[in-house]
Amino acid sequence: MTTVTVISLGILILLTAILYSSVGHGGGSGYLAAMALFSVTPMVMKPTALVLGMLVAGIGTFKYFRAGFFRWPVFWPFALGSIPSAFVGGSLALPASVYNPIVGSILLLAAFRLFRTAAVITKEMVKTAPLWLAILSGIVIGLLSGMTGVGGGLFLGPLLLFTGWAETRQSSGITAAFIFVNSIAGLSGHLSRVDSLPGIIPFWAGAAILGGWIGAEFGSRRLNKATLRKVLALVLLVAGSKMILDW
Repeated sequence: MTTVTVISLGILILLTAILYSSVGHGGGSGYLAAMALFSVTPMVMKPTALVLGMLVAGIGTFKYFRAGFFRWPVFWPFALGSIPSAFVGGSLALPASVYNPIVGSILLLAAFRLFRTAAVITKEMVKTAPLWLAILSGIVIGLLSGMTGVGGGLFLGPLLLFTGWAETRQSSGITAAFIFVNSIAGLSGHLSRVDSLPGIIPFWAGAAILGGWIGAEFGSRRLNKATLRKVLALVLLVAGSKMILDW
């Protein structure tokens, strides 16, 4: 990999981390898209996306928790289901020909609905998620997360908002923590099959950490809820379009 490629990807990773972390996401799909542009091999893409997503989501979890936008009762059932399935998914691989068109279409639909329904969910509208459904959702999202290298925030965030199980900023805080634990589980599953990480990861970790800190600061304290929903819609649109085009 040339120096120009490493630097160019570092810049894209920085920008991706800023955008995704502003809505509580780790940026896994963005990192995968950036690496795909430079024809990085799948053996490098998946663990790199998991590591960078873990770092950015860890920062987001800290920021949103300090700002008071985290709800443990909502978080733990999803995490309970997702952690073991993310580990299993990390040791597997889903064919892109199956995953990309299905998930890409879902993300585009979610982006459209978020942009059209810009009304902000208030605390009075928040409902309690059925325990069994939250655990089941966590299992499905965790499995997909581990297999693809995406932390799962692109699925959990819209789910929490559409169902009214969390208001906008709480959704970002819960999503950040969810991605953090999923990335750790998925990475552990990957390492159980491949006992080493690509040596290039440390070069991009700094860019991800800086971008994650900037984005999480704006998302947790400065951006209003309507803006957060629109940014999330943009993230979903970009990720979904990339998956469809790669099919």
